Amino acid sequence: MLDRERVLAYLAELVAALEDWERYRSRISQEQLLRDRDTRNMVLHAMLVAIQAAIDIGQHILVAHRWERPGSYRETFDLLVAHGVVSQDLGEQLAGLAGFRNALVHVYWKLDLEAVHRVFLAETEPLRGFCTVVKRLLAGEAR
Repeated sequence: MLDRERVLAYLAELVAALEDWERYRSRISQEQLLRDRDTRNMVLHAMLVAIQAAIDIGQHILVAHRWERPGSYRETFDLLVAHGVVSQDLGEQLAGLAGFRNALVHVYWKLDLEAVHRVFLAETEPLRGFCTVVKRLLAGEAR
């Protein structure tokens, strides 16, 4: 059974980080991202928290249903696809973001900031879609 309070806490962090990400996206240029370390750290943190919260929710869903444990963050979303929680397309997009998260955390010292900027501009919709899925799942659990 899902720990509703835990999932809601993760979801609140995901939504807040997405709101930050989207607000920054409307105000921060590629030039600012490339040249200003404080701005870059602010953006990267919002992206990391949003992606990590989605991963944490996904892993909680897998554990709560006693499904397989993923071998990687990317696999979290592959398993959610396999169990019909998310669509193939959404799962692939989220798995890609999980891979991007790994680069943020493990290759921070040599990030391709132009590639980061492309993700920064383009990638909130999969996370918004996942929020919708999670809200529906929680509504179904409440019945």
